[in-house]
Amino acid sequence: MASINPHIHFNGNTEVAFEFYKSVFGGTFSKIIRFKDINFEGFTMPEEELNKIMHIALPIGGTSKITGSDVPKMLGEVNESENRSKVTITAESKVEAETLFNSLSAGGAVEFPMGDSSWGSYFGAFRDQFGVEWMIEFVEK
Repeated sequence: MASINPHIHFNGNTEVAFEFYKSVFGGTFSKIIRFKDINFEGFTMPEEELNKIMHIALPIGGTSKITGSDVPKMLGEVNESENRSKVTITAESKVEAETLFNSLSAGGAVEFPMGDSSWGSYFGAFRDQFGVEWMIEFVEK
């Protein structure tokens, strides 16, 4: 079965964002590649961008992961105020949903507080401190 793994672009703060995500989800990064690690003929990058993240991956649970990268300045900036795709997490319990919601939304802006939704799930939505939009949901089985 295919899996969906979100990839998020940042304006130079990928590493800070992913350290935060790791503090919430636990685990260890399965991959960290910096622009300075890229070595092939014709590839050049300004000195000030060489230590930025080209690719980072954080496994979450047994089959999911979240990945991200910094956008080099030569490619423009990511508009962190726009409505980017939301990252959706389906929790295994109300307690887990609340813990994830409270941890990830710290320093961000809550759109919908965690609570019972009209469609039958326990749901909340927010934009985290890095501008990434999240939805947390728990559905009683």
